[in-house]
Amino acid sequence: TNMQPEGWPGHIWLEGRTSVHLKDHQTRPSHMPRGPAAKTGEGFLNPAMAPARTRSVMLLADALENHWLVPEGKDVRILDALCATGVRPRRWRKEVPEQSRLRITANDLDSDALQWGKKSHETHPVGDGISWIPEPSRFESKPVDTVEDGIQWTNGDAKKLMTEAPFQWIDLDPFGSPVSFLDSAIQSISRVGVLEVTATDTAALCGSAKTSAARRYGSTGITDAYMHDDATRILLGVIARIAAMHDKAMYPILSLFDGHHVRVSVLLKRSKEVASNWNEHIGYRIRSEPYHFADQPSGEFSGPMWIGPIFDADIAGRMTIEKAIELCAGREDDYPNDWSELDIEHSQREIERSVRHISESAELLSGDHLLIAVDGLGIAAGVGQIPSMKKLKAGLEERGFRMARCQMPEPMFATDADWNTVLEVTRLAE
Repeated sequence: TNMQPEGWPGHIWLEGRTSVHLKDHQTRPSHMPRGPAAKTGEGFLNPAMAPARTRSVMLLADALENHWLVPEGKDVRILDALCATGVRPRRWRKEVPEQSRLRITANDLDSDALQWGKKSHETHPVGDGISWIPEPSRFESKPVDTVEDGIQWTNGDAKKLMTEAPFQWIDLDPFGSPVSFLDSAIQSISRVGVLEVTATDTAALCGSAKTSAARRYGSTGITDAYMHDDATRILLGVIARIAAMHDKAMYPILSLFDGHHVRVSVLLKRSKEVASNWNEHIGYRIRSEPYHFADQPSGEFSGPMWIGPIFDADIAGRMTIEKAIELCAGREDDYPNDWSELDIEHSQREIERSVRHISESAELLSGDHLLIAVDGLGIAAGVGQIPSMKKLKAGLEERGFRMARCQMPEPMFATDADWNTVLEVTRLAE
C-alpha cells in the first residue's frame, strides 16, 4: 500500500546514520535532550531514547561479529515488538554490518505510526536488495509474503506475534511498564537469545511510587543516591524470575539508568540447572554506611533485586567511543541538507555520549563492586570540598584498587576498594 501517511513528509532529522522523518509539529530535537520529550501523540519519536538505540545497534553488530548469539554465518531473527515509527529497526537495518544475516520484524499496534515508518524506509532505502521469506506462524498455514528491503512490517498485538513465532532477539520499548510483555517475550525467545527491555515507569522502580512498585515488581525502593541502581536491579530481578519459570537463565549484558528510563539488555539461555539457582543472585540492598547486599531484608532496605553482575565484561568492554563512531556516526552523504557544521559536531558528540564510561566500567560492573555517590562523599568523609574524580581515581589506584566512573544521572563511580579506603583517599586527596 502506497498510502501517504498523514502529515508526510514532515521534516528530516538524522539519528545515527539514519534519516528520520519528524511530524511538522514536532520540533527539531535539541542535541543532548534530557528527560522525557513532551509526548506528541502515539507513535512519537522520543529523541532522548537515541543513545539507547545507538547501543542497541552496537550490541547487535557485536553479536554478529563475535558469534556469541548464533554460530558464524547463521541468521538472526530480531523483533522490535513495539516499534512506533520504526526508528530502531531502521537503524539496525542501516547501521549494522552483515545485513544479509538479519531477519528484522518491526511491529506496532498503531497503523499510522507504522505507515510513517514504512514510508520512511521506502524513501531512504538501504539499497542492498536484501529480501527473505519469513517463517509462517505456528497457527496459520497461509503463505507469507516475501520481505523486500530487509524489514518485515507487522501491524498487530505484540504478545500475539511473540506467541506465534520464535525470535532470537526481542526489543521491548513500551510506554510505561514492560511487565505485561515480559512473559510472552521470554517464552518467544529461542534456546539462546537477547532480550532488551526499556522501562519508563521510573517512579515505581526508583521507590517513589510505593504501591505500583509493590504491584508491578513486588519490590520496595528508597529514593536516595542509589535509587537508579536499585531501579535497574529490580527490573533485572523480575526478568530473572520470569525467565526461571520458563527454564531460562539470565545473564546481564548491559544495564543502565539512562536519563529518564531504565534500559537492560540480557542474554537468556535455556538451562534448567542454572535456572533452578536463579535466586542465588536475588537479595536486598541494606542501607548501612556504606550499603551492602544481603539475602534477607533488615533495617532500611530496598528489593528484592538482582545483586549479581549487571554488565558482561567482554561485550560491554567492546562498546568504545571508537566503535560507536565507526558504526553510527553520520557520513557525508547521510547528513540532511539543512545541517550545519555545528549540527554535525553535536551529532558526533551525541554518539560519543551514548557509550561514555561504558567500556571502562565494564570490568568492575561485571563483578562485585561498591557504588559510590560522589555528592554524599564529602559529608561521609568529613571534608568540605569533594576531590575530583581524577584525584580519587589516582589515590585508589596507588593503593592497588580499581575505580571507574559510571553512566548514571548523577556523578557515581564503582570501585573494588572497601569503604574505609575510599574515605581515607577522599580525606587525603582533598
